[in-house]
Amino acid sequence: MQAKSSITLVDQGISTHATQFWNLGTAPLVEAALANGEGILAKDGPLVVKTGKHTGRSASDKFIVQDAETQDTVWWGKTNVPMTPAHFAALKEDFFKALGEKDKLYVADLYGGSQPEYRVNVRVINEFAWHNLFIRTLLVRPEAQALADFAPEYTIIDLPTFGADPARHGCRSETVIAVNFTEKLILIGGTRYAGEMKKSVFGILNYLLPTKGVMPMHCSANIGPNGDTAVFFGLSGTGKTTLSADASRTLIGDDEHGWSDQAVFNFEGGCYAKMINLSAEAEPEIFATTKRFGTVLENVVIDEDTRVIDLDDNSLAENSRGSYPIDFIPNTSEKNLGPVPKNIIFLTADAYGVLPPIARLTPEQAMYHFLSGYTARVAGTEIGVTEPTATFSTCFGAPFMPRHPSVYGNLLKERINKGGVTCWLVNTGWAGGKATMPGIKRMPIKVTRALLNAALDGSLNSAEFRTDPNFGFEVPVAVNGVDSQILDPRAMWADKDGYDATAATLVKAFVDNFAQFEEHVDDGVRSAALTAA
Repeated sequence: MQAKSSITLVDQGISTHATQFWNLGTAPLVEAALANGEGILAKDGPLVVKTGKHTGRSASDKFIVQDAETQDTVWWGKTNVPMTPAHFAALKEDFFKALGEKDKLYVADLYGGSQPEYRVNVRVINEFAWHNLFIRTLLVRPEAQALADFAPEYTIIDLPTFGADPARHGCRSETVIAVNFTEKLILIGGTRYAGEMKKSVFGILNYLLPTKGVMPMHCSANIGPNGDTAVFFGLSGTGKTTLSADASRTLIGDDEHGWSDQAVFNFEGGCYAKMINLSAEAEPEIFATTKRFGTVLENVVIDEDTRVIDLDDNSLAENSRGSYPIDFIPNTSEKNLGPVPKNIIFLTADAYGVLPPIARLTPEQAMYHFLSGYTARVAGTEIGVTEPTATFSTCFGAPFMPRHPSVYGNLLKERINKGGVTCWLVNTGWAGGKATMPGIKRMPIKVTRALLNAALDGSLNSAEFRTDPNFGFEVPVAVNGVDSQILDPRAMWADKDGYDATAATLVKAFVDNFAQFEEHVDDGVRSAALTAA
């Protein structure tokens, strides 16, 4: 029997003749997805789906309704783009009409947030069964007995087949993600990429929690054997999910958390990991999820006959993904939360090859690097690309932060100082040269894990440190079990002048980017800011 809330779709103003499937479990949703032709089963059990042209977020198609609620609270700009209430009203009318014409709808009542005092009730309405499975996996699932009285605070309607009209709806294309904080309604149309739903919930919590003194974070988190919590900030591709899935530590979550006075708590009940080039040797815990029923694999190449998957084939997407319940990872937190942090790690994948594999930060430097949110990528794969591209995403999650970055930065600094937290910058990128140079490889994951282990168990604090002349942070001179040369990025470069020039280029990029925050931070942070030569 389906557990169904007493608050129906009709109560929400939605009239539809569709057959409604409420709060289905994993197996029924997989069966429905297969029956609907939404995907196929892999040999070892996962559901494999394709998302079509959208294999990642459509950042330029996201809008927030600008009204009395948001006018002075949202940080308007390139990331948070306004939509008028009139345009949203037209979009809502057309969404509700589309809902009325569907044959089937899948509804899930879920929690965003694991700490009861700070969670939000979210209802998600889907036209695809696999989307419903995805969001049920990624958010926190209420106990069955709680569903009858479930009162949705926010509602997400996700219709991949809906085509928006830019003229009528005030958007950019047929794809639209429209957030209305006043009506507590999010409309997602024209994209099959399921991650839009989870990031919408992240955006809700990022908007609500700072007013309650809770720090929302785009991070992973785990707990050591002595009850020490570590938080890992990092943009996509920096190793956030990989490094937090450590068999020796208890996983709280891999992507989105809140930091309250009492705990670090996961916003989610599942994980969403990059699958491309996943290795059983380097990432055994995550690799094992690719052989489990209940995992959803997006844009992973599969042999239609043998149903064998190929995680190394990027022909469908470089951003191939897997979603799975958090308890698929061994040793996870029972209540999806843990103590307040002892260590904070900022992860960056430096394609310039000039940052050390680990550095210790002061609280002021930590706020500086948090607001900067630096990583660097190799700019695409087109012929002629010779330079990495610096990416600055403030708070390591700008697309999901509705309020001004200084709100989150000041909250973080306050909590670091209150808890006596040690902060580290860890480079999981390239060493010995730029990523675009022949023969230059990523930092070995074994080196990164060894350095992290030393940081987290406290032994690294007693090491000898030097001050980096370009970036001003402290870098260990020697760490047991790690080649000392790799600790000094300049020593790794054959061309020392080339290193100096590249480091100067990166420092200038930091300086130029931070200019936007200078007036919003205190003198301590300004004094920790980098200065160009």
